[in-house]
Formats: sequence, C-alpha cells, structure tokens
Amino acid sequence: MADINKLLGQLLNSGAATGLAGGLAGGLATGMMSKKTKKKIGKTALKAGGIAAVGALAFTAYKQYNKHQGNDGGTTPPPTKTPAKDLELFSAPQDSAFIPALENQQANDELALTLVRAMIAASNADGVMDSKESQVIFEKISELGLDSENQALLVREMNQSVDINTIVKSATSPEVAAEIYTASLLAIDVDNAAERGYLAMLAARLELPQPLVQEIEQLVADQKAL
Repeated sequence: MADINKLLGQLLNSGAATGLAGGLAGGLATGMMSKKTKKKIGKTALKAGGIAAVGALAFTAYKQYNKHQGNDGGTTPPPTKTPAKDLELFSAPQDSAFIPALENQQANDELALTLVRAMIAASNADGVMDSKESQVIFEKISELGLDSENQALLVREMNQSVDINTIVKSATSPEVAAEIYTASLLAIDVDNAAERGYLAMLAARLELPQPLVQEIEQLVADQKAL
C-alpha cells in the first residue's frame, strides 16, 4: 500500500522538487533536462518528512505574515523552533489547521495527495507532455529511489489530468491553501511567463493575501538557496 506522505517526502528530498519538471525531465514542455538547475530544498526544512516539511514552510510564512500585519494575537499553538542557516523555521503543531493529528491516517493521506497533485499541476504549467516527453519523465521517475508502491502512485497521478480547479477545491482552509501554494512553488523553478502566470492565478484562486504570498515565496527561495 502506498504511503503518500512518504512519497511527498521522497519527492522533496530527491531533488525533483525544484522543479518537478526540471528534476524529472528538465521541463515538461521541452524535455531538456540539461537546461534546468537541479537543487535540493534546505535539509532543515525537509528532514521531518513530506507534510511536515511543507507545513513548516507554510506555517512559518503565516507567522511572519501575521507578525507584519499585527495579527499575531497568540491564538496559534506555540511552535517548535527549528534553526536554519539564515532564518528560523517553525514546525507546525500536530492536529492543527496545518498538520492533521498523527493518528488520523486518512486526513494525512488526503493532505499529502493534495500536495503531490499541486506539485504535478504546477510542473505542467508551461506545457503539455507528448509521448516522448512522458517516456523521459517516467524513466527518470525510476531513478528517484521511490519504492514500488509510491512509484506506481506517482506514475498514475502524472498520467491523470489535474487542473487548477481540482487543486483549488482541495483547499479546505486558508492554511491548506498556503500549503498548496508552497508545494507548487517547490515543484518548479519559476523562470518563464507561463509558470509565473499559473502561480499568480493559483494564488488568486486560493484567495491568498499578497503579503502572505510574498512571505511564502521568500521563504521557499531562501530554502532553495541553502
């Protein structure tokens, strides 16, 4: 049985997360693997696993946003501080709007699958795969070190058409919306107009405040630079 949270963590730690398109095939539209920079997200943010990693980034961005907006009224559960090179990340508390309770396997699977789908949708923002490009990507998937169940799940999800409407409907709260945007940013190197346009539309459809979007973008950029 596939472990979707583990799959999310494996994707993030494999280097495929910056971008998923670049890491798997160098761009879904072009298949030019050598023309994309492969990087790993900062180890500090990702060592805790898939949902926890994305949740830490979104949670920290939310705290920064609330601080700058003067909204940090102490209603959020106390965070766990996690040091990073030039910034301080905060682990999102379990059983919060960011992270389901550990024992709630269904909720954790649903959130992890939402984030994986968000990454796939973002990676396809600048084009549509043809059969040759698909073959390159699926060959690259086999090199990511995924176990067989998670590899099969990833291939199945990449073969399905996930559009922005499906991604937006999965945002059951503002916090999950922030995590979806965070995961989408992790999936791509934003280096063309199509990707920038997709992210702008996604942020608008998720109804994320622009200052929060900027906090997420800065935090993800900092982690990619580590």
